[in-house]
Amino acid sequence: MISQIKKHNEDKIAYIDLFAGRGRYDDGTKSTPLLILEKAIQNPDTRDMLVTVFNDIDLDNIRSLKTEVSGISNISALKYKPEIINEEVGEDLVKELETMHFVPTLFFIDPCGYKGLSLDLFKAILKDWGCDCLFFFNYNRINPALENDIVREHMDALFGIERANRLREKLRTISSPIDRENTIMNEIKQALNGMGGKYVQPFCFKNDRGTRTSHYLIFMTKHPLGYKIMKDIMAKVSICSEQGVPTFEYNPAKSYQMRLSGLSTLEGLEADLLTEFAGRTLLFEQMDEKGNGYIW
Repeated sequence: MISQIKKHNEDKIAYIDLFAGRGRYDDGTKSTPLLILEKAIQNPDTRDMLVTVFNDIDLDNIRSLKTEVSGISNISALKYKPEIINEEVGEDLVKELETMHFVPTLFFIDPCGYKGLSLDLFKAILKDWGCDCLFFFNYNRINPALENDIVREHMDALFGIERANRLREKLRTISSPIDRENTIMNEIKQALNGMGGKYVQPFCFKNDRGTRTSHYLIFMTKHPLGYKIMKDIMAKVSICSEQGVPTFEYNPAKSYQMRLSGLSTLEGLEADLLTEFAGRTLLFEQMDEKGNGYIW
């Protein structure tokens, strides 16, 4: 991205975290904001070009984060001082984001649950050139919330009212946990596609026993190159099947592997490709431009 920006005589990229947290976890481990800044300091181009904005609604988190950031070694080497703000992620912020023009920006959306999340939020942050998003999709909480009337408004905002209603109808007829999970993930992927995330790649995280899904990290981009780069990154940290196909999953127990695109073997992939692209002549790269995820 930096090389492309330089070609256009631009001098800024950005990283925006809307749910930044305290800076360190309870066990003292550094959280994402500190890791991002430390990495930026080490690279001359990033050091001179990166604009960072860290937001959190909790004032205690803001105070802690400011202290942690100020204590980073050589933090003054950054050309642009990190901006740490205290705003609620909701309709007012979305309206503000809709009016702003962003330099190429990676947004990180990592809420504790789902409050403040909406399709309008994703549309607002993905609208400009070079803007991508990593989204923490808390499946463990969203799964039961879909059929909980108390938080119906939040689910309607996240999936869209019509899609959320259709999804609830589907879920009433599904008894298998894996079928339920696949249905929910297909719906959120399609919803994000409609908000500007032409290419959507989820990465699954299992619980410590490897028996249930905890959450997903979902990447959204408008460009096939960004999609391929992130898929390569995710593939490297995935558990692979016996045939070498990345599962796009982190499973501590390594006891269960989600099947990519519903395929259990490479033979299944062969059959799927023949059906999907029957009667057409395509370059290999073109198969992935549809966002189907056939290039691993």
